[in-house]
Amino acid sequence: MELRQLRYFVAVAEELNFGRAAARLHIAGPSLSQQIKALERDLGVRLFERDRRTVALTAFGETLLPQTRALLDQADDLRRTAAGFATTEPVRLGYVSWRPADLAERVSGVAQLQVDAWVMPSHTQAGRVADGSIDLAICWVRATDLAEQELDGRLIGADRLFAVSPGADETAVRARDTVVLVDADTATWASWNLYAVEFARATGASVVRIDDHGITGSAFFDQVRRLGRPVVSSPKRDATPLPRGLVRRPVVEPVPIWTWALVWRRGETRPAVRAAVEALSRDVAVDLGPEGAWLPADDPFRPGAAPLPE
Repeated sequence: MELRQLRYFVAVAEELNFGRAAARLHIAGPSLSQQIKALERDLGVRLFERDRRTVALTAFGETLLPQTRALLDQADDLRRTAAGFATTEPVRLGYVSWRPADLAERVSGVAQLQVDAWVMPSHTQAGRVADGSIDLAICWVRATDLAEQELDGRLIGADRLFAVSPGADETAVRARDTVVLVDADTATWASWNLYAVEFARATGASVVRIDDHGITGSAFFDQVRRLGRPVVSSPKRDATPLPRGLVRRPVVEPVPIWTWALVWRRGETRPAVRAAVEALSRDVAVDLGPEGAWLPADDPFRPGAAPLPE
């Protein structure tokens, strides 16, 4: 049971409409429904009676609603108290290529967030958190990385990867008919290489080894032209526009998903860092793709993975 699930319960109870509650919470309707069902499983009671037209509180829901509101008020008081301690202490955050659009807004009044200008690979950013060079990082990690480096993590984002292909066909391509690139520069591409090789083994996609940093940018488009086949694009953001003669194609059977975690040192006690973690991960609903989407076996956020220690 999580505070965000309790907030979802209150929103649905006040709106008595999942669509309006989802819009109010800025999350997808199916995600809201799944979270309410998960809360009901944890509590062992049904909170709502619902059909296609109506939503109503059950007797259990009516009883628990005022207690839930009181609990959330206490949590908000605690957060405001911690924020008062945290706002004078800087928190340094590193990232790879993605960060929430409302990053500054989320931590405003909670912590002095300093976004590190050095954009580095995922494994490097996680290592910098572990050695104390930065306090937080947004990166791709495995459960093994978290355990070995004594880090904690929360899922705050995900990318559905696509393929780039020559020609004009923009229809979906099966994973087994794609190519993944693996670069010889492991200092830069270690995380992507791990992901790509496991994806190929799991789906039958082809691995092509390169040494020109063609995982991204214009060199990537050169590789697509050279190979003449759909090549899976990494999640690395790139300002290079898609050249004429190349198209993006969805990858299916299965859909590859790349996760973004907010990581921090296990046992972190600084109020500013803890407050920033809560602000950046609170009420975040992440779409991990359709049922059967592919995530690496060691992804800590893969459905069915063992829960992370808090």
